[in-house]
Formats: sequence, C-alpha cells, structure tokens
Amino acid sequence: MPPSPYHQLEDRVRRFSALDDVAAILEWDLATMMPPGAADGRSDQVAALKAVRHGMLTAPEMGDLIAAATAETGLDRWQTANLREIKRKWAHATALDEALVTALSKAVSACEMAWRQARADADFATARPHLERLLGLIREVAAAKADALGLGAYDALLDEFEPGGRADEIDAVFRDLGDFLPGFLGQVLERQAAAPPARVPRGPFPIDRQRALAVRLMEVIGFDFDYGRLDVSHHPFCGGTVDDVRITTRYDEDDFTSGLMGVLHETGHALYERGLPREWRGCPVGEALSTSIHESQSLLLEMQVCRSRGFLGFAAPVMQEAFDGDGPAWDADNLYRHYTRVTPGYIRVDADEVTYPAHVILRYRLEKAMIAGDLMPADLPGAWNEGMEDLLGLTPPSDAEGCLQDVHWYDGAWGYFPTYTLGAMAAAQIFDAARRADPAIEPGITAGDFRPLFTWLGAAVHSKGALLSSRELLTEATGRPLDPEIFKTHLERRYLA
Repeated sequence: MPPSPYHQLEDRVRRFSALDDVAAILEWDLATMMPPGAADGRSDQVAALKAVRHGMLTAPEMGDLIAAATAETGLDRWQTANLREIKRKWAHATALDEALVTALSKAVSACEMAWRQARADADFATARPHLERLLGLIREVAAAKADALGLGAYDALLDEFEPGGRADEIDAVFRDLGDFLPGFLGQVLERQAAAPPARVPRGPFPIDRQRALAVRLMEVIGFDFDYGRLDVSHHPFCGGTVDDVRITTRYDEDDFTSGLMGVLHETGHALYERGLPREWRGCPVGEALSTSIHESQSLLLEMQVCRSRGFLGFAAPVMQEAFDGDGPAWDADNLYRHYTRVTPGYIRVDADEVTYPAHVILRYRLEKAMIAGDLMPADLPGAWNEGMEDLLGLTPPSDAEGCLQDVHWYDGAWGYFPTYTLGAMAAAQIFDAARRADPAIEPGITAGDFRPLFTWLGAAVHSKGALLSSRELLTEATGRPLDPEIFKTHLERRYLA
C-alpha cells in the first residue's frame, strides 16, 4: 500500500530540510572561514541550492498532496501542526518564482560581502549600490507574498520570522515601551550617578584566554562540543544545524565582557536548537517556533540569568582565574554593577537591556519606511543618525557605529528586527514562570548547576518545537500571552530596587 498523502509530504519536507542544513554550513563558512576570493563561487553554490529547494517545494504535485493530506482523517496533534507549517512554508514559497529566488540569493551574498568591507572602512557609500539592488528585490518579494497571503507588504515579510505577527500589534507594544523607557532611563541614570561607579577590570585580555573562559562557561551551562563549535565572525551569530551548532562571536582585548556575553547569548540559541523534539527533526513542526521565541531563549540566558547576582557570584572567581585578575574589580558585586550598568551607546549588540529596545525601535521604523518606499537607502545614514539622536540623544561618529553596524539588512533579513524586543519581553515572562514553577532553579544557577533551569525549559518550551503558536506557547508555559508589564517589572526590580 503506498504512503498516504500526508506521509509523502513528510518525506518530501525532510529532503528540503537536508538542503537547508547544507546551505547553513556553507553560509557559516562564508561568514567565518571562507577566503574573500571565493565569494562569487559561494554565491553561485548557495543560490543553486536555494533554487533546487524552492523548485522542490513549489513542484505542482505539492499543492495536490497538501490538499489530499488536508482531507485525511486520523492525523494526530503533531501531524496536524506539521501539516499546518508545511502549508505556511508552501504558501510563502509559491508566492515567488525561481528567478526571483536565485536573484535574491546572489544579491544577498554580494551585499553581505560588500557590507564587510564598508563596515571596516566606515563607508556606507561602498555598500549602498548593493543595498539598493537588494532592497529592490526584497520589495518585490514583499509585494508577491503580500498578494499571495492577503497581507500588507511588511506583514508578509514579518510572517516568515514571526508567524502570525502583525505590525499593528508591534506598533502598540513599541508605543507602550516608548512611553515607559525615557522616564525610566532617566531614573536609572540618576540612581547610577548617585552611587560609586563600578570598577572596570583592566586588560589587556588575550583572545585565547577569552575563548577558554567562554568554552568553560558554555560547558557549565550545558553546551556539548561534540555537537557544535565556537568561532569568530564579523557579527556574532548561531548557525549550522541541530546536530552541528555553529556559534560565533567577536573579541575585544580591552573588554572581555562583550565577547563573553555574546557567546552566552548565542549559547542560549544553541541550547534551544539542541532541545527541539528529536523525533520531528527535518519537519517544520520540529523547528524553532519563531524568531521571537528563539530570541527569548538567548536573552533569557544572557540577560535574565548571566547578568544576575546569582550567576555572577558563581562566575566571578572563574573570570578572575581566567585572567589572573586581582583586586576589588573582580568582586562579584562589583562585576554585577559593571554588567548591569546602563550607558546609552551606539552599538546594539553591546547595549544594556534598558536602552536595547530603543535600538530595535529605530531599526523597525527605518525598515518599515524602506519597505514602504518612504525612505531610500541614500537617505539611510541621515535618518539613522536623526533617529539615534531622538531616541538616545546620540549621534554616531561614523557609519560603522551607525547604519553599517548590523548585518541583517545586508544579509536579506527584513522584518526581523522587532523580534529582538518581543523576545526580550518573552524572556522575562518565561524566566519569571520558571522560577515560580521550580524553586531549585535560582539556587542551581548560584551554584553553577543549570540542570533545573534547562529541564524546565526543555519541557515547557524547547520540546514543543512549532507545535503551538507563539501566543499558545507563552500561555501554556506562563499562564498568559505576552505581557509587557512583566518585562517592565523586571527592569524596575533590577535597576531601581
């Protein structure tokens, strides 16, 4: 008896997933190890893979199989969710023709390579033609998907990263934060100014020692190097595959804290990937739910846990030993004040959690305007600087600290940025629920034992994959949908209590 339409679909998407895994390793190599002269060839390789994958997903028989599988009876809860996710991916894919997919892939590769040099030279002008070409294609993609999905152009892009997410909902959340943060930031800065400043551990901090410290803490937290590795790139990220997780960071010999926190952030992403349901690997329902939930797991580890007093009580002597440190700068309480110091700055990835949402709100406003055609790339540096002045009272000294600092737009990720702050709010909410559910979690962190935390996260979040919607997952895990008030309460307790 031949397989049912549903099982034929499942077999097909597992093959698509294998191609995604190959492309992920090629793209990791491009960002870390590949010599610059290989860029054109790599662009062709990745574009060919994406074209093949797109052709498989949009083959005429796929629509027939989806229709037949939808009519089947007897699918269980996971299979039903898997079919839903297959339909969503199919709808996004069939909105685009192969020529556009190939052109987009090549434009992304060219733009990302141009961005590297432009960022190094602090010269937006050299990246601008590539960004203009890429943005034109992104707008074509947005228009095609909007027509196919019955959404606005920005929502059609957002839906790929945040299924079901809508700009009007994000606008409401960001307005609320925009009303809260300026006054709160003023209170925090006033409180800080009245207290003795934290002592800053003095470098230099050799990169080999920074890496050794990062590896040690990754292993304490639960990262298994039999299934991943740590490397260097221009922009920290977590990539690769579920069983071959590639983490990258960048180091500063004058400040070990930025590289280390980048590693811990990406370790949160990695442990989420490793915890996804094994039996559904290769299927959409076994993938990460959304970028906001993914980001919640990295920010839960970095911001909620690894900047806490409990964790730093454990980690301070480990850090001191790593660099042969001496004196009060290495005291756990001092390091806590250093790690939680609020300082408005130019760079998003180095921002504290109070000012971080302002960086995201700026990018969200700018990318919406560019997708709508209300802002041209030629005007991006000026608009960026005006927005920074408005939100944080700062004007970047160069494009490197301004509109060139992030790879996302130059790497084709449009509609991605708002998920960072949605993730920060979800992280506070999930960690709050975890601590209430298991009183062993906080003492475990203080003792360097992360098993209680990741046991709870595994059951409540990681093992669910894409079975539920983001709203349903948060409601099951925490008792309510996303609630910005929990994030505000966390900030007030940490910075004003």
